[in-house]
Amino acid sequence: MGGLYSETVLFAGVTSQELRRAALDGALAPTDLREDAVAAAVGARLQAAASLRLRAVFNLTGTVLHTNLGRALLPDEAVVAVVAALRTAVNLEFDLQSGERGERDSLIEPLLCELTGAEAATVVNNNAAAVLLMLSALAARREVIVSRGELVEIGGSFRIPDIMRQSGTKLIEVGTTNRTRIEDYASAIGPRSALLMKVHTSNYVIQGFTGSVPLEALAKLGAARALPVVADLGSGSLVDLSAWGLPKEPTVRESLAAGADLVTFSGDKLLGGPQAGLIIGRASLVDRVRKHPLKRAVRVGKLTLAALEAVLQLYRAPERLAERLPTLRQLTRPEQDIREQAMRLRPIVETALAPAFATTVAPVASQVGSGSLPVGLLPSHALAIRPTQGRRGGLERLEARLRRLPRPIIGRTAERTLWLDLRCLDPAEEAEFVAQWRAIAT
Repeated sequence: MGGLYSETVLFAGVTSQELRRAALDGALAPTDLREDAVAAAVGARLQAAASLRLRAVFNLTGTVLHTNLGRALLPDEAVVAVVAALRTAVNLEFDLQSGERGERDSLIEPLLCELTGAEAATVVNNNAAAVLLMLSALAARREVIVSRGELVEIGGSFRIPDIMRQSGTKLIEVGTTNRTRIEDYASAIGPRSALLMKVHTSNYVIQGFTGSVPLEALAKLGAARALPVVADLGSGSLVDLSAWGLPKEPTVRESLAAGADLVTFSGDKLLGGPQAGLIIGRASLVDRVRKHPLKRAVRVGKLTLAALEAVLQLYRAPERLAERLPTLRQLTRPEQDIREQAMRLRPIVETALAPAFATTVAPVASQVGSGSLPVGLLPSHALAIRPTQGRRGGLERLEARLRRLPRPIIGRTAERTLWLDLRCLDPAEEAEFVAQWRAIAT
C-alpha cells in the first residue's frame, strides 16, 4: 500500500496527506481508500490529464455563431485545405512565378478583390486587430471622428474607444446616443482630423426617435474635405442574406460602393470562415496598413489562409452557398426539419432521464450570435427538459453530467428548464448524439 501512495498517487498529483485529510473530514468512505479504489481514481486522473483540452461538443444553445463554442463551422473544402497545409510545405511567402520571396496576402487578395470590388486587401488574426492596425497606420497622434451612437462594445470587453486609445488616436465624439447628423461630422473636422469612421452597430438596435448618417453621405463629406472614410462592419457579410429570408445586413461590396475608402470585417461570423480580420479598400491605404510594424504582430499563418481561401472560393457560386457553407446552412435550416428531428429524439432522451425528468418538444427562437443580426430571431424547436420534482438542483446536476459526456452536450437554462435547441444538430451527427443518451441510460 505504501508503494502505491508513494509512487502512483504522488505521480497523479495527489499526496497521501490530502487523502488522509479527506478521510478524516468524512469526505471519503473506507472503501475509497482500498488499494483498487485508489488505483482506479489515479488512473482516471491520469487519463484526464492526458486528454486533449479542446474537444468537440454539441452546440444546442440556440446560438449559431457562439463565441464560446468556436463560432463558424468550416466547410469540408476548408478542412481539406487545412489538412493539406499541415502535412506539406506550402508557398506561404514564396512567389512560384518569379522564384523569389512573396507576400502572404497575395494568396487571398485577388479573390477578396473579385468578391467585393476592392482595389486591395490584407488579412490579420481578427477584426479587433484589423481595427487597431488600421487606426494605428492611418491616424496615430491624430483625430478620428465617430458618432456617439456607434461607440460599441462587443464580447470580451472590446470597446471602440479603448481600441482607439490603444492605437494612439484621439476620439472625437459627435452627435448624441440616438441621433447624429451630417452637420455634426462637418463641424468637428479640423486640422488634426485623420479619418471619418462609421461603426456598424451589429450587436444592438436603438429604436424610437433615432437618426444616423448613411455611409453615402459620410463618404461625400469625406471626399469634399479630403478625409478618408473607414467603415467597421463587424460581422461583414459578402452576400445579401435577405435572399434566404434572413434580415438584411449591409454587405462589404455595398459599403465600398457607398464610398467607404476602407472596410474592416470578421472572417468567422457571417462570412462563415476561420477567425480572421479583413481590411479591404483603396490600394494606397491598404498599402500603408500593410507596411505598418504592427502588421507582423497580428498576421495570420498558413492554416488560416488555407481555410479562408477555400471558404472564399465557395462564394464564387452563391447559388450553392446555403448547401455548402455550414453557417448559412444552419441559419436557413427549415423549422419543420428541426421539429421532426426533435420528435424523433424526444423518446430517446425521455427514456434516458425518466423518471427524474420529463422531456417535451417546444418551439423556441434561435439567434445568430456573435453580435450579428441582434434582432433577427430564427424559429426553431427544442427538447425541453424539466425536473419532475421541480428542483433546480437536479437540473444543475444534469447539466454537469451532460458536460462530462465523451462529447459534451451544451444547452441553455431558463424558466427552470434545460433547453436543447436542435437547430445546430446536423442530421449526420444524430447517431453520435443518440449514443450519448443511451450511455446515460445504461
